[in-house]
Amino acid sequence: MAGIGFELRKLLRSQSYIGLLRAYSYASIISSGPWVFSILGLIVTGLLSLGVVLPNDRIIQFQVTVTYLIMSSLVLSGGLQLGFTRWVADALYAKRREEVAPAFLGVLLISTAVAGTLGWMAALFLFPRESNLYRVLLAGGLPLLCDIWIVTVFLSGLKQYRAILALYAGGYGLSVLQSYLLRGWGLEGLLAGFLGGQFLMWTAMMWLVLRNFPPTRPITLDCFKRGSMFPSLLAGGTLYNLGVWADKLVFWYTPQTSNVVIGPLRASTIYDLPVFLAYLCVIPGMGVFLVKFETDFVEWYDKFYTAVRAGGALQDIVRFHDRMQDTVREGIYQIIKVQAITLLALYTFVGPLFHAIGISDLYIPLFLVQAVAASFQVLLLAVLNVFFYLDRRREVVFITALLTALNLVFSRVSITLGAEWFGYGFAVALLITLITGLVLVQRLFRRLEYQTFMLQGS
Repeated sequence: MAGIGFELRKLLRSQSYIGLLRAYSYASIISSGPWVFSILGLIVTGLLSLGVVLPNDRIIQFQVTVTYLIMSSLVLSGGLQLGFTRWVADALYAKRREEVAPAFLGVLLISTAVAGTLGWMAALFLFPRESNLYRVLLAGGLPLLCDIWIVTVFLSGLKQYRAILALYAGGYGLSVLQSYLLRGWGLEGLLAGFLGGQFLMWTAMMWLVLRNFPPTRPITLDCFKRGSMFPSLLAGGTLYNLGVWADKLVFWYTPQTSNVVIGPLRASTIYDLPVFLAYLCVIPGMGVFLVKFETDFVEWYDKFYTAVRAGGALQDIVRFHDRMQDTVREGIYQIIKVQAITLLALYTFVGPLFHAIGISDLYIPLFLVQAVAASFQVLLLAVLNVFFYLDRRREVVFITALLTALNLVFSRVSITLGAEWFGYGFAVALLITLITGLVLVQRLFRRLEYQTFMLQGS
């Protein structure tokens, strides 16, 4: 992600309000584009299929199937996304560029094999009453989405941010178009159209990767050798995605808050819609997060460690450390301010907005709670980003494990307390995890010089 800072600095150099607006807009689109396109793609596909795909339950089955595919693929590939990206960074730093492409293809091979096996087992044993075409699409969709997430992170490392945004816009546009054209085939047509667009997007992504890293050696699994990838990064990536989805799983598989949709897949009518809409509210905060942490923080981070490696003066090292810490504090405050303004605007206009798009007022309280929770998640991402930069992997594992455990427990408690408490489990879990992370960040900065100079062998 650090390479984004170069693009943002170009936009900020003009020292004008237009340049500032362009920088924050660019950062918001880059950071939020992929999941915004996924949410909007599912919504638009559902709307275009009304009155054609009958009964309407088939549309819901399509949306729920895709949601489960996205969730499962994120949890399955989350560890590899972090672990392999770090392996690539270390390989490039060590001037072993020729090893990247064979290892990348090896990671995709393992990802496809594992996710494909799980997908086929689920399709064969959990969906015996569905059509063979549905089961084939389900089994093929899981490894496809896993591979897309891995390639997306890899392209981020190549600084292909505009390409990623364009590919996601084009890919989900094609998914919507193909689903629209195939909607006459019902559930299977919608799912085939969606996965067809995703496959074309993955193909274009692979072309970009292999153009930058043309394979010169056979596929290798060297990055899976013992000690090649950090287990802490593999665990942290998996736990973060599991922690973010834990409340949804609790609501889906609690009988009083959900209903069966297709096979073993369940959905929560009261919980799902406001939760996913709330994530659209964090776009401003994500823009601030990216601008502050990928420009100002990276600048002082580079100066600090350059001074350490080059044997800089003590007063310079201390000054760079203090500015790095101040930048983190300023970034957190700015995210809080921007999200507070966004939440106040939502509180004021959410009623007319929901009326305009035809959503019941009954969803408003849960939507507002989830908007606050999503804002906490942006702040938590900022904290995790600091730990990643400073290579504090154990803290990342602890924080993500804490989020997973708290979200599971508090979401179950919120269901026990009643409907007026729905959503508070996720929000409180994120708040406690965020406060814990901030305390750990503060403690880390107090000891950073000592750990930098004295604990290099640990």
